[in-house]
Amino acid sequence: MVCIAATLQGWPGRPHQFTEIDSTLRRFICLALLLGALGPRLAWSQTPSPLQEWQYSGGIILQRLFQPNAPDWFAVTGLATAAQPVYEGASAYRVRFGPVINIRYKDIAYASTGEGVGYNFLRGRYYRVGVSVGYDTGRRVPDDYPNLHGIGDLSVAPVVKLYGTYVLSKDFPMVIRIDARHYIGGAAGDVGDFGFYLPLPGSSKGFFMFAGPSITWATHRYVQKVFGVTAVQSLASDKPIFDVHGGTNAAGIGLSATKVLSQHWLLNLDTSTSWLQGSAANSPITEAKVRHTLAMSINYHW
Repeated sequence: MVCIAATLQGWPGRPHQFTEIDSTLRRFICLALLLGALGPRLAWSQTPSPLQEWQYSGGIILQRLFQPNAPDWFAVTGLATAAQPVYEGASAYRVRFGPVINIRYKDIAYASTGEGVGYNFLRGRYYRVGVSVGYDTGRRVPDDYPNLHGIGDLSVAPVVKLYGTYVLSKDFPMVIRIDARHYIGGAAGDVGDFGFYLPLPGSSKGFFMFAGPSITWATHRYVQKVFGVTAVQSLASDKPIFDVHGGTNAAGIGLSATKVLSQHWLLNLDTSTSWLQGSAANSPITEAKVRHTLAMSINYHW
């Protein structure tokens, strides 16, 4: 990730002027920006995804753009907690805890609790194209939460993701990201995301922020699995039969912020809000069309 101070220098219309930063501080800031996107990733992929899809790798492409001589290896460990809906469309929330693990080799390969195991097979100064393999944690609703009784759970399943990321320019470092995810079992079907984000003016040497919107599409098969109600499910529950259609599934916005605590320690905050669209919003199992997520982690890097 890129040092936001370096990013904002020369940015037209920036509200604050940034002074030169010594190399050591610049390195720490770049690490902080990287962690700003890593955040508390409690699983490689989740239903529902606790954050906007771009937040899982936000800012990473900027690191090599502004810090081409970054160390070959980068490692992070930490502890995280996140509050998110019990299931996609639920009105009730639950708090989860888990580890943060992120290991990267140059701009080539990585393994993390946020993105899975991935490989960037196309790399350039302003773009990345890659593939990753992770897993979806499925949907298991507690017995004391009756809304999905008779609908059934969704099993854990592998997820293959193809993605591309592009930076507009160094002077205006807006990052555009698109991805497509294929669920092998579980929720099944395919999901795609388009989003963009940028570092926010007003960040300081020890505090950095990213923000941006995204929109998600899903195939009929995926939406039917997650939000549909079949005749069998209708008989087993109090829900009417509900046939879905594919298309726009959700739209949302996310914010990631990182506070540099010391040379090795950083505190990260991620928050996002999504609005369910189309069949997902109109499903009889959907209790709330708006879902919020708040996640925090404490991280150590070396």
